[in-house]
Amino acid sequence: MPNTRGRDDLTQTATAVGLTSWRDSVAREAIVDFVERVSGEGSEAVAVEERVAVFDNDGTLWCEKPMPIQLDFVLRRLVEMAEARSELRDRQPWKAAYERDYGWLEEVLTQHYAGDDRNVKVVAAGILSAFEGVSVEDFDARSDDFLRTAQHPTLERGYLDCTYAPMVELLRYLESRGFTNYIVSGGGRDFVRPISQEVYGIPRERVIGSASSLTYTADENGGSITHEAALDYVDDGAAKPIRIWSRTGRRPLLAAGNSNGDVPMLDFTHRQDKPTLRLLVLHDDREREFDYTTGAEHALERAGEMGWTVTSIRQDWATVF
Repeated sequence: MPNTRGRDDLTQTATAVGLTSWRDSVAREAIVDFVERVSGEGSEAVAVEERVAVFDNDGTLWCEKPMPIQLDFVLRRLVEMAEARSELRDRQPWKAAYERDYGWLEEVLTQHYAGDDRNVKVVAAGILSAFEGVSVEDFDARSDDFLRTAQHPTLERGYLDCTYAPMVELLRYLESRGFTNYIVSGGGRDFVRPISQEVYGIPRERVIGSASSLTYTADENGGSITHEAALDYVDDGAAKPIRIWSRTGRRPLLAAGNSNGDVPMLDFTHRQDKPTLRLLVLHDDREREFDYTTGAEHALERAGEMGWTVTSIRQDWATVF
């Protein structure tokens, strides 16, 4: 059904619900129009229990350049390991971490987005071994401390201040209209959980992400769960729709992402019988954030083919952070 409300009506609604970091743009209009349709009283209204929204994290809810935030967390641990064991300094990824060879790590990500995961597997092996034997509570505490104390390397702000204000406003807007929001990240599930409620208003049980294998050991104190040096699953690409369905049992009404790895999730957010909204964040603001499309080429092409809503940081966001 076409939008029958005027532009002024949508602008007033956007302001009233708190989308003040969004400029008056096509993207904001598309968001407000969609939410009003599915949560209103018209013929396209959708039951509350079906109002599921899913969001990628890196590059969608918070900054992912010059490297994903979790990668910084892991690299610091790899440096600690290399300092303690000199034989690791000639092995990747410890070598790159110890020598601060971020170019090698950037190339690994570029290769991954191009479909070549040979070096990703090398990095993954190092990451998994970095926290082998660490309890889930200890890992939780380490992640929480890092995110609250570490600084972004170029933006001169703490990592928790690197979340995108327009997207946080969108999460709150959706929640106010009966949506249940989920994070669906290619990054680590247990890395994001400690701060998800405070930063995004999303409880930790609604964080879906990549995970290492875990093992339980019984003892007189209730037992412990620790990380193994083995991968459980990577929540990226085609795995995202599967994990969404496994956790929610529903096809989302709204999905937001920014990279090729989000395409299956955005494709999955399609309903023949109900309105849906697919958002693709475009990083095109060199002055306030970063300007890049590497790793998003297929997503941008798909957005054009399928009529997704592309959200330009430069054009659509009055405030970034």
